[in-house]
Amino acid sequence: MSRSAARAAPGSLVLNRYLPVRPLGSGGSGSVWLAREVETGVEVALKIVPREGTAGSRAEREAATAARLRHPRCLRAHALARDAGHVYIVYEYVHGCTLREAMREGKISDAAAIESAAQILEGLAHAHAHGIVHRDVKPANVLLEAGKGISVKLFDFGLALMREEEGLTAAGDIPGTLAYISPERLRGEPAGPAADIWAVGVLLWEALAGFHPFWGGTLVDTAKAIEKGAPTLREQRPDLPRPVVSCVDRALSVAPGRRPTAAGLAGSLRQAAGELRRRPSMPSKRRLSVATPAIRPRTLKRAETLGHAERVAAAGGAAAAAGITTHVLPFFPTGWPLGLAAAAFAATLVNERAGLALCLAIPILPLGNYAQGLAFLYALAAAVALAAFWRAPRAGLVGALGAGLGPAWMIGLLPVLGLTIRRPAMRAAGVAAAVLVAGAIAGAARIGALGVPATTSLVAAARAVGREVSADPQLLATAVALAVGAVALPYVRGRGPLAAAGYALGVAGLTVVPVPHEPNLAVIVLTAATALVLGLEPYAHNAKRPHVALPKRPKQPVEETTVTVEATPRARTAATRR
Repeated sequence: MSRSAARAAPGSLVLNRYLPVRPLGSGGSGSVWLAREVETGVEVALKIVPREGTAGSRAEREAATAARLRHPRCLRAHALARDAGHVYIVYEYVHGCTLREAMREGKISDAAAIESAAQILEGLAHAHAHGIVHRDVKPANVLLEAGKGISVKLFDFGLALMREEEGLTAAGDIPGTLAYISPERLRGEPAGPAADIWAVGVLLWEALAGFHPFWGGTLVDTAKAIEKGAPTLREQRPDLPRPVVSCVDRALSVAPGRRPTAAGLAGSLRQAAGELRRRPSMPSKRRLSVATPAIRPRTLKRAETLGHAERVAAAGGAAAAAGITTHVLPFFPTGWPLGLAAAAFAATLVNERAGLALCLAIPILPLGNYAQGLAFLYALAAAVALAAFWRAPRAGLVGALGAGLGPAWMIGLLPVLGLTIRRPAMRAAGVAAAVLVAGAIAGAARIGALGVPATTSLVAAARAVGREVSADPQLLATAVALAVGAVALPYVRGRGPLAAAGYALGVAGLTVVPVPHEPNLAVIVLTAATALVLGLEPYAHNAKRPHVALPKRPKQPVEETTVTVEATPRARTAATRR
């Protein structure tokens, strides 16, 4: 029996006021008992925490935080007491279970999950308004009250961060439950309200999909998955209304500034729940059961395979850019184009930024052999491109793919290939760059027409390139059209034939806007083929769905023990400087 349990043995008064009735639960930080106040007979939840390490200090912080919060969605603390060996917190008693227990038993429907998340967010909005960040939102820290309807209580503010207080951990340490920690906290950045929004997003993704989006069984695997970001919920639940999926995806934005506020997300979820009620529910035999959450091995294998394929494709773009550029711009000895292509491929597999930098650097010498001014102009443009794509090198490597797709008349596939890039702006920039790269490769044979041989003038080179680009307005129109298509494509998926037809007409129409309105048949054909696949996708999915076997009950549970994770050395250094 633990020391805290011994202190609360039934039949003995605690603090000369509370009579323990039965244990409700215990953990590494102490135990919780159902107790009765002897004078009034009111039932309370009595938490007893030994003063060991930082547990006592965290318990006092938990009580102080809970006392500041007066909201129906935050578990209310009635009293705090302490002695030499223990800290005692008296909470209101809520008859029910934790959200984790309800999820494990499959008691949470889609509507109940959304309503629970909205109520949690309402409690967090109240806490954030008082300068309090919870930092440990997870299903095990949410009470689901028994009875009709959904009523939740958020508790365990022991790791809460108050605006005016210092943390209880060393600089660079990350307190909380790893499975629900946001990417910015893993990088050692301070916890803000957006970190709580992320945790709610993970919780809701898990409840709706039936398994955890990140948990891979080990802390290292989980941390790597969190840093990459969650896949869109639509991949697992294409039957959900789009507003519901959008709410979850926005909450799981890797950039904290893109996540909504707690109050705003709660309102959006309530509106999205209306869409859910208007749709017929899935048959129970096909419904995804919410069991003990874990990553399914098949899902992990598919995601890992897809990640390797995307990296190989990016390396292929780097190799194409390096090899074809050195082939069409004579400078290097025979055989070097293949060697440089292999070097770019290998460098990209090791580090995508290194591969992108190598691709951008290779044309400088061949251009300098023709005109130094042209080499200077290109070097300046390459430096700008490298800086623009530094945080998203995959987008720059998609641009490099244009060197290989252009000669093969395949640039119409760029919006599809651009789906490997998460951020719409970077996706559009990468696709547009690929079209321009394809145009540059096609025009390399006419480099003498620029009329700037042997000049060192950067201005003269810029004017010559400007004349060449303005003489081909269809190139710019195609770049704009495919960039727009790349941004629109994820929103068109799953919307049926009409949306697909609109996508095809919009992209094809933009390519013929400039005079003399000549269509780019290769782009139009591939765009139409993409639209055809998009239009048939929902029907193919529905045809297959009745025959898809549901996953078996996951065996590997999410580790929800609250731990302090040590940040990377660089993150720790940054935290110390702050």
